[in-house]
Amino acid sequence: LKKVSIEIRPGEILGLLGDNGAGKSTLIKILAGVIPPDGGKIYFEDKEVKFSSPKDARAKGIETVHQALSLVDIMSISRNFFLGREPTRRMGPIYLLDKKKMNEECERAVTRLGVRVRSPNEFVSILSGGERQAISIGRAMHFKVKLLILDEPLAALSVRETREVLRQVEKASESGVSVIFITHNVYHVYPVAERFVMLDKGIKIGEVYKKDASPEDIIEIIATGKMSKTLKS
Repeated sequence: LKKVSIEIRPGEILGLLGDNGAGKSTLIKILAGVIPPDGGKIYFEDKEVKFSSPKDARAKGIETVHQALSLVDIMSISRNFFLGREPTRRMGPIYLLDKKKMNEECERAVTRLGVRVRSPNEFVSILSGGERQAISIGRAMHFKVKLLILDEPLAALSVRETREVLRQVEKASESGVSVIFITHNVYHVYPVAERFVMLDKGIKIGEVYKKDASPEDIIEIIATGKMSKTLKS
């Protein structure tokens, strides 16, 4: 990344676009605390922050849903929902996993998401791609995130699943969560985003509002690597 500067407001959905190698993944990793930046500064809620690990970013309210999904097929839906944040109950000098609380809270959250499962004890492997994305987004919402970063959330989803995931993204925005929606396909993010930032080879090549640019305008910026004179004016 070279002199990339972006800003996102509370409740805003920002589309971050670019071809492979544009720098999208690097930016995700920096914001998620996976790798430290070797220059520049990150400000979160008007304060400079530094992340040495994903745990630091998560503690500030930043959650990332990766393209490969951070769900484990051979674990239950409820275990996946609380992964890394499992509630416990005390029994004498030891602490035990509070499975009852996990199942109850997970079931309520999954019902709100509109995902139909027989039991929160079922394995994640039975869920469709869209349901898995909904669970990942719902998990972030349950833990009151402030910034949700989505990495190619619609990859390989059906039309129906795409519609459902976009609905969850809009619900997150309506609740005040800021969303960075990362994709190489402008048609995936255009229906929900208000503003778009385009990267190419680690450089920010353009920034436009939906009201000022069509999907084709944005594709042209990515293809040519520069803003058109019409959009500049």
